Amino acid sequence: MVDHSLAGSAGVMTRAGDRSARARLTIVLLAALLATVMLFSLTAGASDASVFGVLRDWLSGADAGVLSARDRIIIYDIRLPRVVLGALIGAALAVSGAVMQGLFRNPLADPGIVGVSAGAGLGAVSVIVLGGTALAPFTALLGSMALPLAAFVGGLATTLILYQVATRQGRTSVATMLLAGIALSALAGALMGILIYLADDRQLRDLTFWQLGSLAGATWTKIATAGPIMLVALAAMPFFARGLNALALGEATATHLGVPVQRLKYIAIAGVSAAVGASVAVSGGIGFIGIVVPHVLRLSIGPDNRYLLPASALLGATLLLLADALARTIVAPAELPIGIITAAVGGPFFLWILLRKRGVLDL
Repeated sequence: MVDHSLAGSAGVMTRAGDRSARARLTIVLLAALLATVMLFSLTAGASDASVFGVLRDWLSGADAGVLSARDRIIIYDIRLPRVVLGALIGAALAVSGAVMQGLFRNPLADPGIVGVSAGAGLGAVSVIVLGGTALAPFTALLGSMALPLAAFVGGLATTLILYQVATRQGRTSVATMLLAGIALSALAGALMGILIYLADDRQLRDLTFWQLGSLAGATWTKIATAGPIMLVALAAMPFFARGLNALALGEATATHLGVPVQRLKYIAIAGVSAAVGASVAVSGGIGFIGIVVPHVLRLSIGPDNRYLLPASALLGATLLLLADALARTIVAPAELPIGIITAAVGGPFFLWILLRKRGVLDL
């Protein structure tokens, strides 16, 4: 005889635990928030253009004279590339963090913390410093693609080493992952230090600001170079969602469910390396977006990667644009490197995660 009260209670608990409706609503709200923040970023600063003025100019065209020639240059040639690049980088870093956390099955995986960003940075610095000498054939062959490709190779190598060191018999040790990430970051930092020592004055000045992270150098040329790589990686990562959901149950279970686990790992690692490498190549070191965004969303909408990945892209883009707006205004008319803003917020958040999870992670 079936206990209908228990069955009814189970049904209520299932409906209560289903956060898909909340997740879909959150994605819609995040999309609206991102559009609002993008408009705000376009119009905030030394320009007379308003949000409504920019919208009217888009709708009516340049001949209508809604914006002055000066404002059009500021909006379309300076701020719009910065906003587009910031949104792409924020989305790429946040989604990369979410994928890495699903791949390693722990909330502490992040491209910046475990050394992936440092490896990508080493590849980029190598091209910046040695592009005219030892790597001249490489840069001559690839042209503007040399920098993001070198960053991709550096990030890919670091991710593969990290995975091989931290994973044994299908289980990833969080302590080993963090320690390996520290070691890889230190090694990449040492090699970058050697390259910085070899740099001339102009390269040294560029590298100093590049390492702190900034969107100040955003141009349509940089977007055309690195943007397609980030867009392809972002478009591919949602297809990992069901596999990452199954992987959360363990590799053996995921395999029994028909998930090609090894292929998923390699494609996911390549996608993360491409996204992070292209981001680091054009913006420098911007940390903690990849750990803060997925963790906040996971608390709100749950761990289902079908919703977590697109929501991470939207919130990551929004937060990076807000951080950039703060970096442009907090010490105006100067500009604070955006990496300082994200580190100031992300560092305490990371410590909070460690304190909150230390009993579970046995750190």
